[in-house]
Amino acid sequence: MRPVLAGIVGLLLLTGCAGRFPADPEGTLDRVEGGVLRVGVSAHSPWTEVAPDGAPTGLEVDLVTEFAESLDADVEWTASGEEDLMAQLDRSELDLVIGGLTAASPWAEHSALTYPYTTVPGADGAPQAHVMAAPMGENAFLVALETFLLEHKDVQP
Repeated sequence: MRPVLAGIVGLLLLTGCAGRFPADPEGTLDRVEGGVLRVGVSAHSPWTEVAPDGAPTGLEVDLVTEFAESLDADVEWTASGEEDLMAQLDRSELDLVIGGLTAASPWAEHSALTYPYTTVPGADGAPQAHVMAAPMGENAFLVALETFLLEHKDVQP
């Protein structure tokens, strides 16, 4: 009886490993790959700028565009203020928020901040580590993004 029970337990463990690890409870990475990456952008030059027609430009915009291309995804941009964008991220209406965010961001409690992809001197000369904000718990998406950012780290303005 023990060998049969051990076999059943082993089968259940293997079945549980059949999915992607780490996993995204909301399926963000699966939805974005070959689909659309929904990105919120707030103006913070030189990292991000928003033209009057809503078209974003800047260092982070270029990074996100390249990340989307690596996933065979189109980018849908939403320009707004940080507070509004973070609320949309929290409601799963956005997949990513950019805008010159730093590791000291007050939004760390409301989002998953990436590993810093660059560090530059701030206005006071102290080092500022720059990050992007993703939805909390979407770990496969976050790992894919951070892997990309590590390959493109030390972007400088």
